[in-house]
Amino acid sequence: MTESTVLKALQNLVAVVAKLRSPEGGCPWDLAQTPQSLIPYVIEEAYEVVDAIQTGDPSAIAEELGDLLLQVVLQSQIASEQGQFDLEAVAQGITEKLIRRHPHVFGDVVVQTVDEVRQNWEQIKRVEKGEDVDATPLMSRKLSRYARTLPPLTATLKISRKAATAGFEWENVEGVWGKFEEELAEFQQALLQESKGQQQAELGDLLFTIVNLARWYDLDPAEALQETNRRFIRRFSQVEAAVDRPLTDYSLEELEVLWQQAKERLKRDSP
Repeated sequence: MTESTVLKALQNLVAVVAKLRSPEGGCPWDLAQTPQSLIPYVIEEAYEVVDAIQTGDPSAIAEELGDLLLQVVLQSQIASEQGQFDLEAVAQGITEKLIRRHPHVFGDVVVQTVDEVRQNWEQIKRVEKGEDVDATPLMSRKLSRYARTLPPLTATLKISRKAATAGFEWENVEGVWGKFEEELAEFQQALLQESKGQQQAELGDLLFTIVNLARWYDLDPAEALQETNRRFIRRFSQVEAAVDRPLTDYSLEELEVLWQQAKERLKRDSP
């Protein structure tokens, strides 16, 4: 791999995306896309990159990174058509940011630890945003960014961790369990008597407390739920393999028997 071959590959990708977006001979689907309509694909491709990295398959990682790169190029192409920015501006912007935020590499600053790098990074960010670097930063701004930019479970975990450092914390885990019981009761009450909006709010409070329980026990709720999803699918696949007619033809009792059998088979087969 050389610089020229990398640039050539990127130029080819940009040309292909431009052709797909061309009003003359382009793809109707690509032409119909907007930055907003592509949001689900950006999220999906990012998650597929993570999944590929976790599997450790280099070819899958390369393929999924390509799909994610396509989303970057496609967003840049649409923005270029609207006179906003292009891929060159995107690449130049991130290059300048990296140089700015690594003065210990591209400047004269000397650091000894990762923590010092992180502190410099945060201070440079505040300067870039026009904030007073001598003032105590408002934690609520950081929490708001977590809520806006991270998946909900991950955001909740980070928000609760940060809030705990500011003193918003129970004295012991029994207090968290007490809060869980309180929120569970309020959710059950809302289901019986409250509006859909209030039910949604109480469900959110309950989930927030469950994430706090996970934090107290040093568990990652997002990883836990992801593994539960995978476990459910493995068991569901076992059930499908064991039947000879549509699942809807079976009673709930019959499906429960098949489900328990699937659990036992997977438990025996697991290392």
